[in-house]
Amino acid sequence: MAEHKRVLSRRRRILRTAACAFAALVVLGAGAGLFAYFRLNGNITSVDIDARLGDARPPAATDGSFNILVLGSDSRSGDNGSVAGGDTGGTARSDTAMVVHVNQAHSGAQVVSIPRDTLVARPDCVDANGKPVPGAKRAMYNSAFESGGAACAVKTTEQLTGLRMDHYLQVDFAGFARVVDAIGGATVTTTVAIHDKDSGLDLPPGEHHLDGQQALAFVRTRHGVGDGSDLGRIELQKQMVKSLLRQVGGSGMLTNPVKLWSVGDTVTRSITTDSALGSVNSLVGLAQELKGIGPDQLSMVTLPVETAPSDPNRVVPLQPQAGQVWAALKADQPFPSAIVSEQPENPAQAAPTAPTAPAPAAGKPSAKATATR
Repeated sequence: MAEHKRVLSRRRRILRTAACAFAALVVLGAGAGLFAYFRLNGNITSVDIDARLGDARPPAATDGSFNILVLGSDSRSGDNGSVAGGDTGGTARSDTAMVVHVNQAHSGAQVVSIPRDTLVARPDCVDANGKPVPGAKRAMYNSAFESGGAACAVKTTEQLTGLRMDHYLQVDFAGFARVVDAIGGATVTTTVAIHDKDSGLDLPPGEHHLDGQQALAFVRTRHGVGDGSDLGRIELQKQMVKSLLRQVGGSGMLTNPVKLWSVGDTVTRSITTDSALGSVNSLVGLAQELKGIGPDQLSMVTLPVETAPSDPNRVVPLQPQAGQVWAALKADQPFPSAIVSEQPENPAQAAPTAPTAPAPAAGKPSAKATATR
């Protein structure tokens, strides 16, 4: 009997110890969770765009679809100067602009890239300090962000498109490079060599797995490939977006808590959002809504433009095609096939140029002439 009591007592001690250990783990786990939550929340920078724009805006869609304005800032402040080089005189412009339309079912998205050199009517704005920014009848699209910040960029985009921008996301050079590194890089394929001394990119033809710095150089490249225009660079940016989506989908990140924490910490430190997205809960909710959208569910076009009559170095929206693009988004319909088929070629994936055949000798037909005669 005494031995039986000693066994029971020992079991009780073991159970008490196990219960205390479990309770400690629960407390520590909850504490770590709270630390992670507040750490990520504290990382996020947000701007209250709604308060600055008021009610004079296009109405929000009522069918469940929504639009996000995504801007890439060319600021050289902080880490951006060492990552990107160059100097913008302390200003920041929207070097990249994409209107992302998520469809009613949240099963697909359409993306419209707006060339930064597009001449638009910029409305009167109020900057981040409450200072009025006068509008302009003809201004480069990216000057809206430079002149009046995020709210002015949103207001200009809404006036250009006739669509409500429900959300806003902004990333700078250093932030983009950090995010690419956090998810494990990005793979791109080129059919031509890219040598751009301005961006620092040097790639032979083939498949390349790029780190953050290389990926940043890839999306900034203009002069090292194609005709050196901003339209060619936009095509490289489209390729990169799809590459990043493939990397996220195939990396196992979503089932790896350690990796997910690292990426979440990096992303929240690297973006600026509208105030409605300015919390971990809101960003997680947005991610849940977008989780079914991969590269195959993404349709991307560049806004149809033509050379501006007033300046050969600027472009203006090409009508009626530009209007048809915005109408498709407003109706939650696919882009017109004619517009998709007329998109610029990706200069990194251009067909190799056939060598020029030597001129035939006098009196001797060329091989082509012989074959078709």
